[in-house]
Amino acid sequence: MKNLFTEKMKKNPIIAAVKDLGKLDAALGSNCNIIFLLCGSIFNIKDVVQKVREKGKMIFIHIDLLDGFSKDAVALKYISEEIRPDGIISTKNSQLKAAKNMGLLTVQRIFIIDSLSIDTAVKASQMIEPDAIEIMPGIMPRITKQLSSSLTVPVIVGGLVSETVEVENAIKSGALGVSSSSKEIWEMKL
Repeated sequence: MKNLFTEKMKKNPIIAAVKDLGKLDAALGSNCNIIFLLCGSIFNIKDVVQKVREKGKMIFIHIDLLDGFSKDAVALKYISEEIRPDGIISTKNSQLKAAKNMGLLTVQRIFIIDSLSIDTAVKASQMIEPDAIEIMPGIMPRITKQLSSSLTVPVIVGGLVSETVEVENAIKSGALGVSSSSKEIWEMKL
């Protein structure tokens, strides 16, 4: 499954970040092969995942942002076995480790705010071994280049990416994927 994730990003590095379910249909109709779901609740998540799968797209749920679920291994096990996304996104190391043990793909989201957080990103990647790291904000080509050359996992950039030049700069700097909530970005051809 990890190879499929990487191959889908290579085919189209744009990832639809859906933070409002009102934009889900636009994401499903886009050229994006992967959806990062940044919203949802215990009441709708199963239907959303099924709808995305029916379109042949991969879906990653940001479990830190789901409503109605506790943030523990039991909730994660339920999500893994009953909801069945392709993977999860989290900032929490414990959630990422548990998800990996359950066979889910993992994307570790890291906020880069200073030089210490760059070192932390490299160390966390070595310790957790996620399938990818998403660095935020995604409009830092120099940092993207530095991290993509220091890490053994694919780098995805996200956050504040709203212009085509930002996507192009991220890819040129070594990002394998770019997540954005902008419908205009979703339709980019690279």
